[in-house]
Amino acid sequence: MIRVALPPHLRTLAKIDGEVELEVKGQVTTCSVLDALEARYPMLRGTIRDHDRGKRRAFVRFFACATDLSNQPPDTPLPDAVAKGEEPFLVLGALAGG
Repeated sequence: MIRVALPPHLRTLAKIDGEVELEVKGQVTTCSVLDALEARYPMLRGTIRDHDRGKRRAFVRFFACATDLSNQPPDTPLPDAVAKGEEPFLVLGALAGG
């Protein structure tokens, strides 16, 4: 099982308390995790990735094992600790301001 930690506003939208546990078939990548997440929680479609292009939204970041994966290709395999469920895949909302 893959563990996914979402920011509070997405947990509220999907009516989730705490981390989500997902089963991902095949290789565990950012794309496969997000596909499984959106399949289980369709209300999250378009909130993390753009509907048309499937690209990460500008103010969303992905982390795994203390590493920023936001700019990695979406089909890059995630670390083994995430694939084994030892560490969560983190989806975070970035902040901007001036």
